[in-house]
Amino acid sequence: MLRYVNFFLKTSRGSWNDLFPEAGEGLKPMAEIIPFRGLLYDVSKVSIGEVVAPPYDIVTDEGRESLYRQSPYNIVRIDFGKEEPGDNEAENRYTRARGYLDAWTKDGILTRSDKPSFYAYEMIYTIDGVRKRLPGFLCLAKLEELGKGSIHPHECTHSNPKQDRLNLLKACEANTSPIFSLYRSSGDGISGILSTRTLTKPYLQAADSSGNVHRLWPIDQAGGIEIMEQELADKAIFIADGHHRYETSLEYQRQMLVKKASASGEKPYDYTLMFLANLKDEGITILPTHRLVKEIPKDIHRMISRYFTVETITNDFDIRKNLSGRKKAFGFFLRQEKAWHILTHRGRNLSEFHPDLREIDVIILHELIFKKILPDVEIGYEMDVAKALDQVNRGEYAAAFFLNPTRVEDVEKSALSSMRMPPKSTYFYPKLLTGLVLNKWE
Repeated sequence: MLRYVNFFLKTSRGSWNDLFPEAGEGLKPMAEIIPFRGLLYDVSKVSIGEVVAPPYDIVTDEGRESLYRQSPYNIVRIDFGKEEPGDNEAENRYTRARGYLDAWTKDGILTRSDKPSFYAYEMIYTIDGVRKRLPGFLCLAKLEELGKGSIHPHECTHSNPKQDRLNLLKACEANTSPIFSLYRSSGDGISGILSTRTLTKPYLQAADSSGNVHRLWPIDQAGGIEIMEQELADKAIFIADGHHRYETSLEYQRQMLVKKASASGEKPYDYTLMFLANLKDEGITILPTHRLVKEIPKDIHRMISRYFTVETITNDFDIRKNLSGRKKAFGFFLRQEKAWHILTHRGRNLSEFHPDLREIDVIILHELIFKKILPDVEIGYEMDVAKALDQVNRGEYAAAFFLNPTRVEDVEKSALSSMRMPPKSTYFYPKLLTGLVLNKWE
């Protein structure tokens, strides 16, 4: 296992050398990743497509019922189980999750890899008619305080989801779903290993509800593992999706350190399950999440014009097409209007931010619209433009603001500047499947 020294130098500049000029040669962020003996479904005993699930945070109540019906071994029973009448401290969805995990392991439904491994994970999907491929791998990453070493967040989080994940972690003593993270590398070690491995028959393959294909291969050769560890050793890691899970792992680690203060050496809870992909890969896709508001001032147009130039569009509600390619621009639609508006930031009123951050759309929108113009408004979220327009027209919301997708380089800039973007600034697509590999403490 490699050992590295972590450090943090707060900054808001661009490239790595520019970001940390005061660090000098030889001082770079040090990420520690290790292989592990994962728990995987025995594909001879289950149909893998029937037992995997989407991430818990996008599973609806109806979707969960469907997953329950698919198989008595569907991972949703562990990762996001149902509440039942009569649940109490001794019997609840978290204790049932641990029961399923133990029973499935005992019965051989879930089996542990013989050797510590990384797991190559490839997603093949189509977006806007274009076929894409995103390769990456699953590993364990050593926990560290976010932004104080090599692992950086980019979004704010809420407390309720973290409490749910903490309850599950305590009950199962396992990472049941991975954290989607990115790194930047021009090296060809990891990419070469993944390319070679993905030419072979996968250990398992499944399609999600959108028809996207997910494939998995173990990588257990010592030489390949060492190459992958070393390439990541001097790289920063950016959490793309899974901030709640990471912060939950940190909290669990803190509680265990208090509970077992006399214990020495590293423990299983010092690491968390992580998927890593190279942010230079063209297979990364980020989709926008649009904002809806319940109330709007009568003089909203005058208030907006203080910060934005306004272009009114009539007879063309292809908002996505009209916004595409524009910088620092948003769509705005107000109920009972027969037109919508393109708002383009004039480039002022954000002097407290580094110039790079002043160019990030979601930061502009929240700092100027939701902090200065609508500071107390309730915000709703919708990814589909047509659905957002329909919700406004039906009176569920008073207005909608539409965004272009956040760029992956903006995720990196925000993370390295130690400034978190607002919640739901990014939607990485496709979502990782839950249930391909679990990390259960040995």
